[in-house]
Amino acid sequence: MVAEMALVKPFSKFNTSIPKIGSSGRLKTRFLSVKMSSTATPPPPTAASKKKTQKQEIQESLLTPRFYTTDFDEMEQLFNTEINKNLNMAEFEALLQEFKTDFNQTHFVRNKEFKEAADKLQGPLRQIFVEFLERSCTAEFSGFLLYKELGRRLKKTNPVVAEIFSLMSRDEARHAGFLNKGLSDFNLALDLGFLTKARKYTFFKPKFIFYATYLSEKIGYWRYITIYRHLKENPEYQCYPIFKYFENWCQDENRHGDFFSALMKAQPQFLNDWKAKLWSRFFCLSVYVTMYLNDCQRSAFYEGIGLNTKEFDMHVIIETNRTTARIFPAVLDVENPEFKRKLDRMVEINTKLLAVGDTDDTPLVKNLKRIPLIAALANELLAAYLMKPIESGSVDFADFEPQLVY
Repeated sequence: MVAEMALVKPFSKFNTSIPKIGSSGRLKTRFLSVKMSSTATPPPPTAASKKKTQKQEIQESLLTPRFYTTDFDEMEQLFNTEINKNLNMAEFEALLQEFKTDFNQTHFVRNKEFKEAADKLQGPLRQIFVEFLERSCTAEFSGFLLYKELGRRLKKTNPVVAEIFSLMSRDEARHAGFLNKGLSDFNLALDLGFLTKARKYTFFKPKFIFYATYLSEKIGYWRYITIYRHLKENPEYQCYPIFKYFENWCQDENRHGDFFSALMKAQPQFLNDWKAKLWSRFFCLSVYVTMYLNDCQRSAFYEGIGLNTKEFDMHVIIETNRTTARIFPAVLDVENPEFKRKLDRMVEINTKLLAVGDTDDTPLVKNLKRIPLIAALANELLAAYLMKPIESGSVDFADFEPQLVY
């Protein structure tokens, strides 16, 4: 699930004034420390050290990928064909057949390029790239856990929808495993079993899961395809072969997003009233802002693959927003130059917040210093939310499908 992925960067040809907000199911204005365990196996100089495993604690903020849970009883009611007459089972059957085809079954196959490329990555770029793999793996694994549980819980209520969720969990597990294998090239590996038990889970009501996950998958598509196209045109920045897999990878994200579009159409109450418009804008803002703040904290990664972070993010935000307007009843006017100015002000405030956390002040002093900064950030968020939205209306995503892919 890409709601919380750390990826891509924009290039000059996408230099527009449209702002976009970072996802990854993930908007945060305060920061706390979360421990994520990973297993590091350093290259051993001796035979004894080969067996030695180190535990590494990775510090994360609220801007990092999260794990989600929901009201599974309500989910069962929503997809009960006897209760919900809006379920278009013919559409879900067609989607199921597409997922069963498993276009990427033989796509994610590693070769010796991976380890060779990792060995060549040294210095700051190496550490930045490791962080990218860690965050991306965590985000994909988050999607796997949620989809797997939904597939299990809905098996009796709606076997077709349940099987689609299970097949999506297959995709996410494949992505997470591929990324974790990438970490092994850097002599690291995330302990995903530990994460499953130790990580805190964020509760979202079903309708919020639909909004956030749809956006996460679609923003993931645009991030992956943008990076892939950029590196295809600029192979000198192809520092690690994982990017060569992004063309097919992003199609998984696209199919997942289409499925959530179908889910929302089956629940018209999530799309056709004034509350739906307010929530749609809220989740667009949350996802876009989170991505923008996250990526601006890690601009060195995008620069390392030849991208301009803010240009890339704005391109992804604009394209995601245009795609989202086909199903959400209202979206943000991200192409208004003022929206990007607000994003950039949020980046400045967030940078100051991070600087406060890095000082040697006592916790009390740090919190006092954070108060005006958090207030300023909240003010910018509210102002962005209150900008005149674009009334978009819900339409059948299938009518636009050819335009979504290339």
